[in-house]
This record gives sequence, structure tokens and C-alpha cells, in this order.
Amino acid sequence: MAGRRVLAAAALLILLTVPAGAYLKLGTRSGGSTITLRWREFPVRYFVTNDAVSGVSPQQFQAAVARAFGTWEAVETASTSSEFVGFTEAPPFDEDGMSVLGFLERSEQSRTLAATTFLIDTLDGRILESDIFFNSTFPWSTAEAGVTGRFDVESIAVHEIGHLLGLSHSALGETEMVSGGRRVIAAEAAMFPIAFSAGSIQDRTLTADDIAGISDIYGTTDFVREYGSISGRVTKNGTGVIGAHVTAFNPGTGKIVGGFSLSEDGRFTIAGLEPGPYLLRVEPLDDADIESFFDASLDVDVNFNVKFYERVVIVPRGGTAGNVEIRVTPR
Repeated sequence: MAGRRVLAAAALLILLTVPAGAYLKLGTRSGGSTITLRWREFPVRYFVTNDAVSGVSPQQFQAAVARAFGTWEAVETASTSSEFVGFTEAPPFDEDGMSVLGFLERSEQSRTLAATTFLIDTLDGRILESDIFFNSTFPWSTAEAGVTGRFDVESIAVHEIGHLLGLSHSALGETEMVSGGRRVIAAEAAMFPIAFSAGSIQDRTLTADDIAGISDIYGTTDFVREYGSISGRVTKNGTGVIGAHVTAFNPGTGKIVGGFSLSEDGRFTIAGLEPGPYLLRVEPLDDADIESFFDASLDVDVNFNVKFYERVVIVPRGGTAGNVEIRVTPR
């Protein structure tokens, strides 16, 4: 009989990540290897709680969630779908065989806007159920243009549905320290772990990194045939670097896709890249909460200098530009 367990993917915490591809994918350990979490059957059937909060009715909440699902489903290089089943009295996080999205009051989680949980088959990584809660302690809105001082349900739903579909966090963003935590200055991915300030609707839109991630998990035949990847190693004094953030920038399109070196020999793969030239940059993950990206047991190295790869890397159509070694220096 298949083994099952619950995993949590909170707004500021991811438990397991898969060491392959651009971005990060959620995974589970089985037989000594890590298996990507994914849905095996579509559409994903979901329910919405009929609890309202100030400014957001259950019907408005459901419409915003449906738009967020639609944002992921509109990715042409990936194949996903969803179906709203109906409203329910059941809250999120009950292990009841239903995927439920809705509000819960969690005042003790003062930095968590929303969180996603899973019930999975631990043998094959199949997602059986996934719930998303939105913290009603915060003020919310579903207004088309957003509302100053209120968090946008659709924007946060896009991020959390990315988790529901199997994506972890992206490190493509910049923050600054402010009283009480960090503030986002810029983000190149809806899957960046820290939300924009209340009132912003910027995360309703996916970026190249998000699109590469969802396509890597649920890619169409055209995606496999038309897109390529870059693979290689990040080393320091001849030893592999774990947790280095590697970004691939296409100067022709201006698109950026990120990945990480997650094995002991420093290997990385950045997938979902359009064919063409790329500039590679490696940086330590030293301005973020490491546990927002990786399991705490991973020995992430942040003690090295930023490095640009000396050569332009040409990604072939449907193939891999391999054997790239980026040597960083200690600091």
C-alpha cells in the first residue's frame, strides 16, 4: 500500500526541494532519491470555504482564486487545469480528501500571509490533496486595481497555487531590512518568498522563471522540443558549492531564469531556456532566510564572492549546454 504523509509549504518555509531544473521544485525522499511532487490527474478539483472576511465575500474570494488558477493554466508550454467544485463548511488543513482554499485566523503567524499543505503518496510523489489557507489576521482585497493597505487575494493566490502545483521558491528578487522584517524592492518571480507590500497587484503576473518552473514539471511536447538548458558545476577551491544561486540572463529578450547548485559536487541545471546566448552569474544566498528555500539539513555555503562566468553560453534548441564550471573565490 502506498505510504502517505502531510508536507507543509508555508509563505516563509519550504520543507523539501528537488535538486534539478531552474527555480526550485518541491519533493519527497523515496528509496534514497528525491522525487518531484506533482499532480498525476487533471483537473485539480478544489473547494472554497464559505467564510467571509472584511471586504471579501466567499464569491469574491472564489473569483480571485479562479483567476489565479487561470494564470498558471494560460502558460502555453505547460499543461495544467482546475475545476471549482463548490463552497464548503470544511476548513483548510483537514485531511479529508478535499483540496480546500479559504481564510483561517492565525494571529500567532504574524509574518505568514498564506500557506499550502499537501497530502502525498511518498512512493511516487503524487499529490493527493492540497489545501491553502489565507491568514484573516491581515486585511484583504479583491479589487481590480488593488486597495492601499490591503493584500491582494489574487496575487497571493498565484504564489500559493504555484506551491499547490509543486513549485518551491525562487530567489530572483531584492529586499531591504525594515522594522519587523524585510521589504521587497523588486522581484523577478511570483514565487519569490516575500510578498510585495499591501496594495500591490504585481504578483498577479508570471515571469520567465515561474514559466520555466511550471513547464519543467508539466511541460508540453513543444516545450521539450523547443526549449533547452544549461548544466554545470559551481566550485570553490576545487570543491563543489552547495546552495549557490545561479542565474541565466538572455541579453536578447531580457529574461532571467534562476537555479541552484544542490549536490555535494556543486552541480546545477537551469532548464526551460529559450535557445540563444546567456550570461551566467553566481551569488551566495546571503541576504535571505535560507530555510525559505532549503531543508534545514542542507549545508548551504554563503561564504564566497559573486562571480560572472567568463564566456557567453549558447543554449541549443531541445538540448543542453553542459560542462560549464564556474569557479568562485572564498571571502
